[in-house]
Amino acid sequence: MQHINETRGFVKANARAACLLLPLTLSGGVALFQQAAVGQAPQALPLPTSGRGAQSIGQISTQQITLPAGASVLQPSVMVVGNYEGSVPGTPVASGPLRLSMADAVKRGLQTNLGVITSDAVSSTVRAQRMQVLSQMFPQIGASAGESVMQLNLASYGFNAISPAIPAVIGPFQYVQAQANFNWSALSLTNFRNVQAANAVDRATQMSARDARELVVLAVGGSYLQAISAAARIESQRRQVEYAQAIYDRANTQLAAGTNTRVDLTRSLVQLQVEQERLLSLEGDYEQQKIAFARLIGLPLDTDIVFTEPLESKEFATVEEADALQSAFGHRWDLRSAEEQRTAAERALSAARSERLPSVSFNGYYGVSGTHPNESHGNFAAQGTINIPIFDGGRISGDIRQAQATLRQRQAEYDDQKARVEQDVRNVLIQLRVAAGQVKLAESNRQYAEETLTQSRDRFEAGITNTVEVVQSQQQEASAENDYISSLFAWNLARLSLARAIGDAETEVAILFPSEQH
Repeated sequence: MQHINETRGFVKANARAACLLLPLTLSGGVALFQQAAVGQAPQALPLPTSGRGAQSIGQISTQQITLPAGASVLQPSVMVVGNYEGSVPGTPVASGPLRLSMADAVKRGLQTNLGVITSDAVSSTVRAQRMQVLSQMFPQIGASAGESVMQLNLASYGFNAISPAIPAVIGPFQYVQAQANFNWSALSLTNFRNVQAANAVDRATQMSARDARELVVLAVGGSYLQAISAAARIESQRRQVEYAQAIYDRANTQLAAGTNTRVDLTRSLVQLQVEQERLLSLEGDYEQQKIAFARLIGLPLDTDIVFTEPLESKEFATVEEADALQSAFGHRWDLRSAEEQRTAAERALSAARSERLPSVSFNGYYGVSGTHPNESHGNFAAQGTINIPIFDGGRISGDIRQAQATLRQRQAEYDDQKARVEQDVRNVLIQLRVAAGQVKLAESNRQYAEETLTQSRDRFEAGITNTVEVVQSQQQEASAENDYISSLFAWNLARLSLARAIGDAETEVAILFPSEQH
């Protein structure tokens, strides 16, 4: 009888153990198996085919257009597209007119322009992605703790023939567990190459951010020059209106005295109204330019900007083409960014090829579990694994081909960018030479036109000629003045464009256009 009772006690104890082990196995066994499973083979980091994603922020370009006879020989222009057109609000300014030098405008633009802000945000995002890739090189450690309360119907698991010692419904019962997990891809050339590729992309985006600052300098500086050129044309046109008004008044006096004809009076009136129309058009264009300029540098759009930089021709040291090209190839941030993008593609290709090599990883866990924290017991697993790729169905070959295509594209983009840098330098040197020559010629022609206009007005005052000669002389003087303003604009814009072309605009702008002295 005693033996039978001991047997029954042993069966009940084992039944209780089985009842506790079964739900633990059903609920936690899959997770424990996953923790001790063989780690996945590392995979190469895929890169976008093109490395020019930063160019979607926007573009800035300058150019000189040669116009046919009858107009200004050179017509320079500045084009700002994309995020570089906008800005965020900058430091508040006092009410009333705001005196703004070129250096002050550039400084404000570098702080508020949306192109710089967007480029910095892209760089920060890429830096965060680099940290994610770098994390694959380090052990991953996590911990968990929990308490479970369960009730189990054994019949639902297919235990139909249940002995009297084991009830059909078990529970409710509870258990607690705490566990730390460890995973580490300890030796993987693929992961190492991925980190190198991510580092190269990070450097490329940082250089793109520096290039964005150069573009903002060109955008703000070029727009500043364009605005002061427009202001100079307005002053010139006001003089033309004054000349036309004086001619009209004189013609009206002569008509009243009987020494002139109504045709001359009407001709002078038409010329006066034409000059007034041009003045209105120039003033409207200038106001719009000031609004666009305020958007570039984060000013309220109703700010009354007073541009203090004079539009003039200054001495400028001649730059040899070979020296300019050498400086551009060494300093242009966009070219250096393209080079880093190519390096990233080379590392990505190496990472894809490394997928064929074995890798070593370690993983495991240690934890405690039991019905109560005081009654828990330790359990652990530790595993070291060598992953040897044997057959992958062509996945690695596909990764390699994709990486090779990306590298070809990045190499082509680098070659194209290098040619574009050389083109920028050669073009701007031509523009600088042409603009310098035109400044001298336009200044001389301006003096001759002023002398001619003075003589025609004197002849008209003396009654020797009519208004036809005066109007023609006035138009020639206006054209010569406009040529002179355009040549000064082209000259200064070419100097700024050269600083951008050789990759040093942010430093050179303060030298080329020093702030006004107070």
